[in-house]
Amino acid sequence: MSGAKKQNYLHGAAIMVGTTVIVKIVAFLYKIPLGDMRILGDEGFAHFTVAYNIYGFILTLATAGFPVALSRMISVADAEDRPAQVQRIFHVALGVLTAIGGFFTLLMLSFHRPLSAMMGDREAALSIAALAPAVVIVCATSAYRGYCQGRGNMIPTAFGQVVEEVGKLVIGLSLAWIIARRGLGLARASAGAIFGVTAGALAALAYMAVYKRRYYPDRAFGADEVPDSRRTIVREFLRIGIPIAVGASVLSLINLLDNALCLNRLQSAAGFPPQAAHTLYGVYGKAQTLYNLPSYFITPLTLSVVPAIATALTRREQDAASEVAESSLRIASLIAMPMGVGLFVLAGPVFRVIYWGSNPAGPTLLRLLGIAAFFVCMSMMCNAILQAGGKERLPIVSIIVGGAVKIGVNWVLVGNPHINITGAPIGSICCFGAICALDYVFLCRTLKNRPRLIRVLGLPLLSCAVMGASAWAVYGLLARALSRPDVPMDRLPMAAAMLAAIAAAVIVYAVMIVLTGAVTMEDMALIPHGEKLGKLLHLKKTGNGRPE
Repeated sequence: MSGAKKQNYLHGAAIMVGTTVIVKIVAFLYKIPLGDMRILGDEGFAHFTVAYNIYGFILTLATAGFPVALSRMISVADAEDRPAQVQRIFHVALGVLTAIGGFFTLLMLSFHRPLSAMMGDREAALSIAALAPAVVIVCATSAYRGYCQGRGNMIPTAFGQVVEEVGKLVIGLSLAWIIARRGLGLARASAGAIFGVTAGALAALAYMAVYKRRYYPDRAFGADEVPDSRRTIVREFLRIGIPIAVGASVLSLINLLDNALCLNRLQSAAGFPPQAAHTLYGVYGKAQTLYNLPSYFITPLTLSVVPAIATALTRREQDAASEVAESSLRIASLIAMPMGVGLFVLAGPVFRVIYWGSNPAGPTLLRLLGIAAFFVCMSMMCNAILQAGGKERLPIVSIIVGGAVKIGVNWVLVGNPHINITGAPIGSICCFGAICALDYVFLCRTLKNRPRLIRVLGLPLLSCAVMGASAWAVYGLLARALSRPDVPMDRLPMAAAMLAAIAAAVIVYAVMIVLTGAVTMEDMALIPHGEKLGKLLHLKKTGNGRPE
């Protein structure tokens, strides 16, 4: 691999998950201070959230599906030992993605004011314009990431994310702080904060380009291998990528419409004045920052599983593909379920400690979003497996059904003045629950051996039930011990009780997954130095990939 080491799919995922911990710490250092009342506060965070949601939708249109398509095409060409084909696929994909990104960047710059007005927040226009250049930059970067992932190498993607987040933190937070201190208004402070995304993306692109040139330099190949024509590669690239992009874009569009719907329904149906509606929506945006955390840890596994399943199917190893699929779902459950339960059980102290002084609706929103977070993660993994297996059109169906459910639920509940913004996370639970149910049906029809729900969900659920009860009990006891009767609990003792409860939850969960056999020696063998840890924990061997 020309100096770059190839990892198995869980080894690569482990590298990505480890990096994700660093990335999310940096991201929290970026986003959490922005929500401080001295920088953006609830209202300013609403401008930030509106712009970021528009950017997320457009970026999904421009990139979703294409890195997966590129990764799949390169992994297949690599498995067939066609290096010239691998090289040509990359260059064609880079040109296509850069052209697509350039178009959408111009679109955002030209229509940043109408877009903000459409979302019901005209003051978000500057933030949208500040984000526009990031689209073409991220599109180009995704070509490099898809190439490395297709070669089974997750290291550059992982480190590139760290570079991107650090650039975002340094530039974005500095600009927001300076603008806020000078009293130039929340709209400009939000734009300064979000420009950090563009700056971080540019730094990541520079790193990926240097890495590609160093470890995967272009070479001249002899006449013994003739790669496919550029026209053929573009056709295949679009054939795979467009259905995936459509599926992701449908969900992103639904989320975008849902966000606009929330602001409008809060004002027109629930009767809240504009400032109060923006405050509630800003609090919802803060809760979403925490709710998105579990999915960040699942994304690395989805990136790794696509080339692993595609390679197995190329070699006609149907049983191996089924084993990878079930293993991925089980590990996704082991990661996502405890995080969702933790958010549900400790929603009050987590939200109040991080966003002290924010609107009191926050903990309730986060508690409901904790439930939704699990379904989001499992739907991501199901979709990745279907896409890797060449069934990229099936997730479109489940996403459309789930999105329709979400809009319908939100239309009714958010417009109710007694429920208002609390209806939004309820809509998310219904949406992603429906998507997971449909995706499981599609997986059963696609894979040779269907994933067993008892194996995927049963043992993690038992471990999480004990973990959640432990966290609830530890926090409750410490909160009583550290607070005074009839006096609201201060931030510092609340943080101490919360951290102790989290520590207890981590220890209890680790013990439970070992005692219940939720993690096996075979799982540990697939991650770096996992066999040594497995022996230390006396983990059992199942004897085969599908224990009955």
